[in-house]
Amino acid sequence: MPLVRPVRAVTVLALATALLGDSIATNLFMVGYAWQKGLIPLSIEAIDRAIELNGVAVGANKKAMLWGRRAAHDVQAVEALAKPRQEPPSLHLSATPEEMIARRIAFLTDYQDAAYAARYQALVERVRAAETERAPGRAGLAEAVARYYFKLLAYKDEYEVARLYTNGEFVAKLRQQFEGNVRLRFHMAPPLLSRRDLETGHLQKREFGGWLFHAFRIAAKLRRLRGTPLDIFGYSAERRLERRLITDYEALIDEVLAGLTADNHRLAVDLASVPEHIRGFGHVKEQHLAQAMTHQAQLLALFRNPTPRRSAAG
Repeated sequence: MPLVRPVRAVTVLALATALLGDSIATNLFMVGYAWQKGLIPLSIEAIDRAIELNGVAVGANKKAMLWGRRAAHDVQAVEALAKPRQEPPSLHLSATPEEMIARRIAFLTDYQDAAYAARYQALVERVRAAETERAPGRAGLAEAVARYYFKLLAYKDEYEVARLYTNGEFVAKLRQQFEGNVRLRFHMAPPLLSRRDLETGHLQKREFGGWLFHAFRIAAKLRRLRGTPLDIFGYSAERRLERRLITDYEALIDEVLAGLTADNHRLAVDLASVPEHIRGFGHVKEQHLAQAMTHQAQLLALFRNPTPRRSAAG
């Protein structure tokens, strides 16, 4: 009677596709699995050489072989690696403008409080109503305001950094990637605690130990002080600028809505989208901001003084 070896069922096609992104890798995955189980009477060097002589997708085929061998050794571990990681809801794209706005309202409530979120919602709804009334058949202005007013409101200050580190997602990612005790080191340039480079004037990053994580927990709980006289971080030039950008944007949208027509609707959308170009932190943000404000001034001049249309006879 021939020797019968026990066989464990393995979903090879699904594993190979998940790990290597191509179902074609299944064949070499199975070869690697079978070789590791002692079912192929050839040396691994001979198989590698055959793959090289074939000359087709050599690297990918060797990789598929290796994953097959790993699966033969510990299939549960390989299956765990092949499972798609669950992304937090914050990384999922919104399916509709309504969902996008609702998610931003929820975010701003966590970021600050319900009143702060209501401030956002009120302006977005006012823009939506004005767009419908004054530029019927046109769309895009309310969505632009929903995106970029939110961007200005949700500036990443010390309170927000603390909240993001301590809301659970950061710790969950650490546990996914590392085992045992993890020593944390943070490299940051908080305006109140960092020195400026003598040549460039830019804030220099400093290293902080794991104790900072405990300080984050406290700061996250104090985020409702943001913008009040008790906000110790809010007195820096950068924080004052961020708050001014919010009020300036609100004033800009007020002017846009007052003069909105179907003819200048496209220009209004461009004006509402200017914050898209304000990126980065510190001196990087300052550079982008200067460029964005120049662009805004050009657009606003066109909005205030539209070029007269030529007559058909002209």
